[in-house]
Amino acid sequence: MSNIDNIGWYPGHMAKAKRYIQANMSLVDMVIELRDCRIPESSKNPNIQKVIGEKPKLIVLNKSSLADKTTTDKWISCLKEEHTNTVAVDCKSLQGFNTLIDLIPQMMSEKLEYFQRKGMYGRNLRAMVVGVTNVGKSTFFNTMSRTKKAKTENKPGLTRTTQWIKTPYGVELLDTPGLLWEKLENKHIAINLALTGAIRDEVIDILEISWVLCEKLRDKYPELLAERYKLTDISGVGHEIFETIARKRGFLISGGGIDEERCATMLLEEFRSGKIGRISLETPEEIL
Repeated sequence: MSNIDNIGWYPGHMAKAKRYIQANMSLVDMVIELRDCRIPESSKNPNIQKVIGEKPKLIVLNKSSLADKTTTDKWISCLKEEHTNTVAVDCKSLQGFNTLIDLIPQMMSEKLEYFQRKGMYGRNLRAMVVGVTNVGKSTFFNTMSRTKKAKTENKPGLTRTTQWIKTPYGVELLDTPGLLWEKLENKHIAINLALTGAIRDEVIDILEISWVLCEKLRDKYPELLAERYKLTDISGVGHEIFETIARKRGFLISGGGIDEERCATMLLEEFRSGKIGRISLETPEEIL
């Protein structure tokens, strides 16, 4: 995975977003950090925690319907042991959404009592929403506001502007563009971010990352891999499994070769959309 090592992708809008977060942290009562439920550790940007400081934080593991539920439950238990408020949600299916809405006033009860003592009736909580790119922030905003104001698409870095978004749940949300690291030096994190689409496909080798996906599925979810692509033997290395899938799907070119780009694009799309099944790429046992 030579081109996955030391990925450098830090567009100007990300540096601007970091400065904006720092400058406006004093305006909010709490921070909602969105992470990808399939990669709760890899989608945690350490730069975000440095900026947040001591603000109350709620971790929202988004896209939970795409992740292995057993693994998600382990992550929630692990994070709660660290005294971190955590909830798994899927904003498209609304799975876990009511739990999220109930948890916000519970964890901010002291602040709400302060508002009452000061006669600040009608004062909503204010929360800054942060997260890495392509973690589903736009869909989160739309779900919370019950509108479709934020443009959504499965591409990283789409939400570029900052804005306050009102909700009917007693909290106003401050939108911020997604953030990535200045430089991704951890190979494990870089691969997971690439697989889930947080890093644009244009700056990685989608063929190599597809081989890695095949090996991860072979090791973690062999039944799902075999069932989805009608495979009888998945004992090979990544590129061998990849070639077998390409031939099974009829992705052939003249001369008997395979259409590598077409197969790689298909594999990544089917993983990211959940067509292969509910898959988590990392567990607490592997990380902690």
